[in-house]
Amino acid sequence: IADSITSGAIANTPAFEAKRASSDQSVGDNAYTKVQFNTEVFDTDSAYDNSTNYRFQPQVAGKYFVYASVIGNSQADANLQEIRTVIYKNGSFGRSTLTDFRNNYARTKNQDIQAIIDMNGSSDYLEIYTRINDTSGTPKIDYDSDGTYFGAYRILT
Repeated sequence: IADSITSGAIANTPAFEAKRASSDQSVGDNAYTKVQFNTEVFDTDSAYDNSTNYRFQPQVAGKYFVYASVIGNSQADANLQEIRTVIYKNGSFGRSTLTDFRNNYARTKNQDIQAIIDMNGSSDYLEIYTRINDTSGTPKIDYDSDGTYFGAYRILT
């Protein structure tokens, strides 16, 4: 990831990837909850906070490729009605993705999202939120070490 882009000769940094590790995260039913990606895989510029705010705040302006995946789990077969994952920028609802199971409910869903987002290099920050709606009212985010993750890297200045 940290290799140079040949057309612009810039490094793809700042860059990071973090994952949800060591335990599931409880969430309220049908309520937006910030996903706590609590273990860094890498962080080239110490721009990701994996212990307090769970946010990416690069101090370099540019366009960033942002990606995340969240495993929503209803904890019982045929209870998962809907899952939405959202990239929040500066505390506001941004790009989102939705899976609605209607009358064919599921148990788990790995919800992926990606976007290209402009960052100002001083105060902009990104967070991932999810909303899981299930019939039992006890959803959770699985900590699966390879399935619940969040990352970004600069692609253009």
